[in-house]
Amino acid sequence: MTAVNKQAVAGAFGRAAATYDRFAELQRLSGHRLMQEAGERTPDRVLDAGCGTGFFSHLWRQRGSQVIALDLAPAMLTRVRACEAAHHCVQGDIEALPLATDSVELAWSSLAVQWCSSLSRGLSELKRVTRPGGRVLFSTLCDGSLPELHQAWRAVDSQRHANRFLTAGQIARAADAPGMRWFCETVRLHFADPLSAMRSLKGIGATHLHDGRTARTLTRSQLKALTLAWPQHEGQFPLSYQLFYGVIEK
Repeated sequence: MTAVNKQAVAGAFGRAAATYDRFAELQRLSGHRLMQEAGERTPDRVLDAGCGTGFFSHLWRQRGSQVIALDLAPAMLTRVRACEAAHHCVQGDIEALPLATDSVELAWSSLAVQWCSSLSRGLSELKRVTRPGGRVLFSTLCDGSLPELHQAWRAVDSQRHANRFLTAGQIARAADAPGMRWFCETVRLHFADPLSAMRSLKGIGATHLHDGRTARTLTRSQLKALTLAWPQHEGQFPLSYQLFYGVIEK
């Protein structure tokens, strides 16, 4: 288990709050796919855990749910309040939710639990606050994500430049929920050049490395090496993500 620096994570996402929506294509694709698993029934009270700027908080509110938006980053919650995306905004950590037990019908978390130090603890908290008869819906990244980025950087140095993620089996075991439905899919985004691909990560705040990061400036020769080593597809530079979706009935 890696102890994630939550202050650093909150800082990275806080700095990205102003640009997040412009770069959050993956988050929207994942969230819409997760919403398909929710069905047509409108839950009365929804927790959006790791809400970002509140895009899906707003969709749940439009559907008629009472929405609690929770995020580590105060700057994200400022955006949620500005667009009135949720009924309540709470700064907090998924691994220690400041909510009462059995207090929501749906605990929803789209692409956020990968920032937990202990995934099992984070999912346990989402289950705790969900009332009997309710559900936990979550998505996260799993092993095999960002292979193009890893391959390109290996041509430059031996350092790690992106987080690695649990396997699908490890995620399923961490949920500790017999009968949980889950599935995986590959999502591939395409960019004009490696800088655009890496800026997409920075634009959503996904730049914090679990093991820490040394600040550095990309040199011209390094950028050239990255460009040559990055696998291309029809003249574009892809970033591939392995997404895990889980549905837990409580």
